[in-house]
Amino acid sequence: MFTGQVELQDIKAQKVDPEYLDLLRRVLTIQADCEIGGPHLYVDDMLPSAPARIDQLVVARTAAEEIDHFRKFARLAGELGVDTSPILSKPNRERFLEAFRGQINTWEDFAVFGFLIDRVGKYQLEEFVGCTYAPLSRVLEHPSRVMLEEDGHIDYGTTRTAEMAAKGGEQKDRVQRSVDFWYVTALDMFGSSESKRAERYMYWGLKRRTNAEARQQYMAEVNPIIEGMGLQVPDPLKGRKYL
Repeated sequence: MFTGQVELQDIKAQKVDPEYLDLLRRVLTIQADCEIGGPHLYVDDMLPSAPARIDQLVVARTAAEEIDHFRKFARLAGELGVDTSPILSKPNRERFLEAFRGQINTWEDFAVFGFLIDRVGKYQLEEFVGCTYAPLSRVLEHPSRVMLEEDGHIDYGTTRTAEMAAKGGEQKDRVQRSVDFWYVTALDMFGSSESKRAERYMYWGLKRRTNAEARQQYMAEVNPIIEGMGLQVPDPLKGRKYL
């Protein structure tokens, strides 16, 4: 397993393995796509229809923070020769991950997205803390605005999901349907448990956990939270695309 530290100048001097560079470019491009993919999902519908001024402010702030995250990862990718400009305007259906290919137009989906999908995002970002590409690691090492802001998105989504579920009746039913959809989507975001590419990421020190390990840790974290809201934990296999 590769344990060295790589700086941008090492790449410019062609001192790194081509596979390392290919994987690094790929993961930075996907991360940039995910960061900008969120605002494309919800801003158009959720910003004008938020139930209260404070919620409208949260939508705007969340979008602004995610756009700034995109800028940070796009800069890292751009330094490696990746043109990330098309990512800004491509349609949702062309996003790398299924979670970002639709449209969010209900408050239940917006809240549960923050609760479950932003939490997956944090798991993915944690992989880069202390990774072998030093410029990437520095973006996320404590104290990191990116990680603190992601925590804020997760906390808000979790709190609002719990508040709506606690109302019971049809409101709780709508929340449960959102959880059913986004839970399975979240599990698929970790990718195939048998991914060979994930093994190479680990070999090069760009990730620390296998897809299966990260997914299991995620489930161990969110399942008790879902149950604590009085909701049902969805079948983790129903509708899955990546096992």
